[in-house]
Amino acid sequence: MTKKTNDFFPVIFLTLIVVVSVVALTLTNGITKDKIAIAKKEAISEMLATLFPEMEDFTLDEESGLYTPLTGGESLGHAFMATATGYGGTIDILIGLEPDATLRGIKIISQQETPGLGAKITEPFFLDQFQGLSAEQVVLAHNGGKIDAITGATTSSSAVVNAVKEAILKKLETLNKEGGRG
Repeated sequence: MTKKTNDFFPVIFLTLIVVVSVVALTLTNGITKDKIAIAKKEAISEMLATLFPEMEDFTLDEESGLYTPLTGGESLGHAFMATATGYGGTIDILIGLEPDATLRGIKIISQQETPGLGAKITEPFFLDQFQGLSAEQVVLAHNGGKIDAITGATTSSSAVVNAVKEAILKKLETLNKEGGRG
């Protein structure tokens, strides 16, 4: 009988550890869930404020992924995320549109492009070229558009330009289907 009891001790001990761990994780999640949601909203607000400095608040349409920056309860336009695949990996982009669907600007949120070359997609001389353009104008200059590629980083430049244009066209289609919110 003693041999059988000793065989079950490790199983009982491990089961007890798992139960205690699950309870601890559940309690931790309950305590931190609201704090994480608040921190996420603050981070999004900071990103949106770089494109819409006059913004007082924003709303998010979860279904479409459209952020609507507000001031005095009035819409300043829309913002949304786009993803590109550059030379070094994924590039996350925040795009801001004016109510008339022209670009307010873009912000590179994250990227892994080559330092000194592709990473220049984060610099103002590249990003500022997007301001005031329509979706049709978001094309590299050597293809007849308004955006100058970064010398030595055509792949990174093309990735950003193509992702921005494609995302704008998709979001404008969504907005038009919903009756031109804005």
